[in-house]
Amino acid sequence: MQHGFIKAAAVSCPVRVADCNYNAEQIIKELYRCADDGVQLVVFPQLCITGATCGDLVLQRTLQQGAVSALDKILAAGEALDLVAVVGLPVAVNGLLYNCAAVISKGGLLGVVPKARLTAEEQRWYAPAPDELQWLTLCGQEANFGTDQLFRCEEMPELILAVELGEDAAGVYAPANDHALAGATVIANLSASAEIVGRAAARRQLAESQSARLCCAYLCAETGAGESSTDMVFGGQQLIAECGKLLAEAAPFGSGRAVTEIDCQRIAAERGRGGFGTAAANEHAVELFSLNERPVALTRAVDPAPFTPADPAEAAGRYELILNIQARGLAKRLEHARSKTAVIGISGGLDSCLALLVAARTMKLLGRPAADILAVTMPCFGTTQRTRSNAEVLCEELGVRFREVRIANTVRSHFADIGHDEVTTDVTFENAQARVRTLELMDIANMENGMVIGTGDLSELALGWATYNGDHMSMYGVNGAIPKTLVRQLVRYEAERCGNDTLCRVLLDIVDTPVSPELLPANDQGEIAQKTEDLVGPYELHDFYLYYVLRHGFAPDKIFRLAKQAFADRPEYTDAVLYRWLRNFYWRFFVQQFKRSCLPDGPKVGTVGVSPRGGLQMPSDAAVNLWLAELDDLKADLGLE
Repeated sequence: MQHGFIKAAAVSCPVRVADCNYNAEQIIKELYRCADDGVQLVVFPQLCITGATCGDLVLQRTLQQGAVSALDKILAAGEALDLVAVVGLPVAVNGLLYNCAAVISKGGLLGVVPKARLTAEEQRWYAPAPDELQWLTLCGQEANFGTDQLFRCEEMPELILAVELGEDAAGVYAPANDHALAGATVIANLSASAEIVGRAAARRQLAESQSARLCCAYLCAETGAGESSTDMVFGGQQLIAECGKLLAEAAPFGSGRAVTEIDCQRIAAERGRGGFGTAAANEHAVELFSLNERPVALTRAVDPAPFTPADPAEAAGRYELILNIQARGLAKRLEHARSKTAVIGISGGLDSCLALLVAARTMKLLGRPAADILAVTMPCFGTTQRTRSNAEVLCEELGVRFREVRIANTVRSHFADIGHDEVTTDVTFENAQARVRTLELMDIANMENGMVIGTGDLSELALGWATYNGDHMSMYGVNGAIPKTLVRQLVRYEAERCGNDTLCRVLLDIVDTPVSPELLPANDQGEIAQKTEDLVGPYELHDFYLYYVLRHGFAPDKIFRLAKQAFADRPEYTDAVLYRWLRNFYWRFFVQQFKRSCLPDGPKVGTVGVSPRGGLQMPSDAAVNLWLAELDDLKADLGLE
């Protein structure tokens, strides 16, 4: 349960139709197996105690009493187990029979939830759930009976369980809607649908869509092969999804067991961003249960690159959308300002390359020639032949105007004005070049009746790796919401689809060029000496940290844990390395907020951003002490020096 994780399982056991004792034995075996595996939430299929295909036998009092006796055995066997389980059985209440789910924990009956939406066939045997909660006595215990029930964990308040059965999820207005509005973060669906062509995909889609729409974890437990009888065959597909993503699946006719970790903390954080109310909360009964707090080993996949999809088809669609968002935003600004020229400082690096590609798209969108773009290269003390050459070839292939402005003499004059020694390659030496470049671009834009298009990206802004009133400033920043890892993939995407061999080669070389502001002199071989990632850390780590800090608001120790899982196959990312750059990220993120408080306009492309106009509303002088204190505790726990 550490960091909001709980290990959960959706399981189908071997079933003998109408053999309640046998079915109870199989359920008990699975409960013990789950407990041994550290599972603390187990969901079984609909009517798993009797079997779902009993037909008219379910009306026999003998079978009904056999089901209750079997539940009593399950309760007794689970008394010593530290978990919550949901099992299905028929229950008679006030002369009517209901298709129910019993929620049990440590020998206690927490509640009984009847099915609300019945199929035409089920109406032969069962009554629909009553409109209001009632009390019932079952297995010698009193419990709530009805659909409007929540089950909350005392030790982890973010874990709030609700239950629906089968077709309840298919209604125009499903019970899960009210459950989620009332606070349920985990929805369990006990199902018993026969296996036919296309149904497995439909179930998968339902689990993903329900978990996305309700911002919850969704567990669907289908009855398995032992249930198959007469004209129906059951596959035992098991599904666990969270916030729109399928985390675990047991395919039909497979193991019948899906196990993974649910992140209840993440669900609560997502809901905290808005969109969920509490209108139905007072209508739900809330039953508390207790689970022992324990560490949960992560087996679920953690994407090391949360901004860039791994699936090529999904990636291509997303990259095209992002480039169109950037181009549409720039088009609006150029038209509104009646700018004749888009002026871009081109360095031969990734960010300016992407900005130039976006500008080229924009001119096509506006029906204007590429020559309405003026790309200005401004070589100085650290410019290398590789980047200078790439910048020129890039501009030539795109058909934009290209101008070189050598700024070394201007920078030297500025050094003389302020009394700075050119030999001293300190922050003044670096920032003076960046500010002169911005000055040149701004004045050229005035001459061209145009505007300067900013090139700085989201990762640089998050770290404050930008010269205040230098590359930090522009009339419109097209890359301000694009993290560095995504910048790289967008340029690669354009290279692979451009249909121009020369342009493709230069774009791919830019992708492979070390990230650098080139503000320090090149080495003796004429190669880049100032590599950004050697100074501030790997951008793939910083983008990972940035995502979980801003998107989910996780604490430092949880982000560190997720990073360990995500980069487990990267031996260079030791605990010490991950910790070093995580601490560096927090420190820079807080102390550099003042640069982000006055950013120029730029298009929003995703849910993570640092624009002061809604992307990130954060005071410039917020103290980082609480986060650093947590990092100190983490350092001590890791035994790092």
